Amino acid sequence: MKKAHGLTQNDEIKLRWLIVGELATWIGASFIWPLTSVYLNKQLHISLSMIGVVLFFNCAANILGSILAGRLYDKYNPYPLVLWGLGLDAGVLFLMAMFHGWPEYWVWLTITGFLGGWNGTLINSIATSLKSHPGRYVFNVLYFSQNLGVVTGTLIVGYLYDYSVTLLFVIAAILFAIALVNALINYKPIIAFHKERLAQKQNGHTQKAEPMPKRNFILTMVFFATLAMTWLMYMNWESNLSVYMVSLGIPFHMYSLLWTLNAGIIVVMQGILARFPNIFKNLFHQIIFGIVMFSLSFITLVFAKDFAHFALSMIILTLGESTAFPAIPAYVNDLSPATSKGKYQGYNMVASGVGRAFGPLFGGMVIDQAGYISFFWVAAILIFLMIVIMVPTYIKVRKGLKIYK
Repeated sequence: MKKAHGLTQNDEIKLRWLIVGELATWIGASFIWPLTSVYLNKQLHISLSMIGVVLFFNCAANILGSILAGRLYDKYNPYPLVLWGLGLDAGVLFLMAMFHGWPEYWVWLTITGFLGGWNGTLINSIATSLKSHPGRYVFNVLYFSQNLGVVTGTLIVGYLYDYSVTLLFVIAAILFAIALVNALINYKPIIAFHKERLAQKQNGHTQKAEPMPKRNFILTMVFFATLAMTWLMYMNWESNLSVYMVSLGIPFHMYSLLWTLNAGIIVVMQGILARFPNIFKNLFHQIIFGIVMFSLSFITLVFAKDFAHFALSMIILTLGESTAFPAIPAYVNDLSPATSKGKYQGYNMVASGVGRAFGPLFGGMVIDQAGYISFFWVAAILIFLMIVIMVPTYIKVRKGLKIYK
C-alpha cells in the first residue's frame, strides 16, 4: 500500500469530501454565532453578563466534546462517531428553529457547543490520517474551507436576521443534514484505516501508546496556552464588539459585514499560503507572525470609532487568524506520535474552547469595570506576552524536537 505524498490510499478519505463537510457545517454554524449576543440582548432582553454565562456554557460544552472525541478517535472506529455528531447537530438545530425563546435558547446553544467540539475534533483527527498530502497543506485547505463557509454564512445572516430568525435555524439544520449525508457516503474509508490500527495493535506493533517526547510536550503546551489566550481576547470580537459597534451607531448588518470581510481575507490568504507554502521559513515563524498581528489588531481598536477603522482592525486581526490558527494544529500534528494524534488534536480544540468559554465573561467584566478602551489595551498586552514566552521556549527546545509525519 503506497504511503507517499501524492498517491491515494484505499483507506484514506479524499480531501475534497472533508472540504465539503467543513463548508456545510461552517456555513450552518455561521448562521448562529454572529447573531447570538445581539439576539439575546436586543430581542430577548438578556443582560451582557448573562450572555457571557450562556456563551461560557456553550464553550465549556465544546471543551468536553473535544476531549471525548479526541480520546475516542484514538480507540474506536471514527465513522459512527462522526455520523452521530453531525446527525445530532442537525436535530438540535431543527429544535432550535421551533423553540428559540428563553431559556431554551441557552439549552440548545450548550448542546451545539458540545457537538461543535465533537465534530471539529473528529474532522481534525481524521485529517491527520491523510497521507496523500503534506499535513501543512491539509490543515491550510481545511481552514480555507471553514472560512469560505463563514464568508457565505455571514454574508447571508446579516440580512436574513431582520427577516426571520427561525429561517436561519432551519437553513443551518439542513446544512448539517447535508454534511451528514456527505459523511455517510464518503467517509467510509476511515473504517479501513481503523481496522489497520487494530491489526497493528493485535500484531504487537503498537502495544503501548508512545508518549510525546518531553521537548515536544513543552512546546505543544506553550502553543496551547497561546491559543487559549488568543481566543480569550478574540471571542470579544464575536460577542461584546457587536454591542459596542451598535452603541456607536453602526448598524448590525455592518457588523455582520465585518465577518464577511474577515472570512474573505482568510480565503485569499489560505489560497496564497497553499500556492506559496514557503512564504514563511517554517511553521513557527508563521505562528509568531500571526500572534503579532493579533496583538496589533487590538491596539488599532483603541482608535476605532467608525466602520472604516473597525474594518482596518479586522483586516489586521484576520492576517493573524489566517496564519496562526491553521499553523498551530499542523505543528502539533508534526509533534504528536501516531498513537496519540487524536488526543492532541482534541487538546488543541480544548485550548481554543477554554479561550472561547471565558472570553466573553472576561471581556464583559473588564468592560464593565474599566470600559472598552481599557479592555483593548489589556488584550493587546496579554497576547504580546505570549510571544515573549514562545520565542525563548522554542529557541531552548528546537534542537531536541522529534518530528512525526
